[in-house]
Amino acid sequence: MQAIGLFGGTFDPIHYGHLRLAEEMAGALNLREVRFIPAAQPPLRAAPQTSAPHRVEMVRRAITGNPRFVLDEREVHRAERHAGPSYTVDTLSELRAEVGPEQPLYWLLGADAFVNLPGWHQWRRLFELAHIGVAERPGTLLQQTLAEDLRSEMTKRCVNDAAETRAAAGTISIVPMTPLAISARRIRAALTAQTSVRYLLPDTVLDYIQQQHLYPS
Repeated sequence: MQAIGLFGGTFDPIHYGHLRLAEEMAGALNLREVRFIPAAQPPLRAAPQTSAPHRVEMVRRAITGNPRFVLDEREVHRAERHAGPSYTVDTLSELRAEVGPEQPLYWLLGADAFVNLPGWHQWRRLFELAHIGVAERPGTLLQQTLAEDLRSEMTKRCVNDAAETRAAAGTISIVPMTPLAISARRIRAALTAQTSVRYLLPDTVLDYIQQQHLYPS
């Protein structure tokens, strides 16, 4: 059974770094699809600069044309019903209930986010609900930057060949990524300074930003 990838984030704005991560992880982990899940209010960072409806629309425009990419708005809709932060464990619990106990799920994230995993709400429960796919830039010494509790989990759970994984959840896969020094923070700063961001994000997203006057100077 092919796995489903789940890629959460503020996407403020979505850019080619996000899209390339999803594409490379889909290939390396043999994912049937990658669901982009915009967060309403991430608990460990400041509120997004742009409203959720705008960020959802930017994701929608960015992934159009890739049949393996899907937009999942559940966290935004959940925030509309219940104010509060978006916890990954709640999102994975919902998805696990929907797809059943046997469907393999991968929560995808960059190495910088993975390092901070012990600060996430009920972080150890994540392994009960999904595998973790970590995108790592070549040359990064990930093991040396991990807290002891996360290093212990990685020692127990890391697999060399995700294709051989038969379980629905519980492993960690480290996937070397093409290094792309693109960040949403730098894009926002460039837009505010009215300098060019073309070729850092899809034209469809840039056109929407300009039409809606997002990230004003």
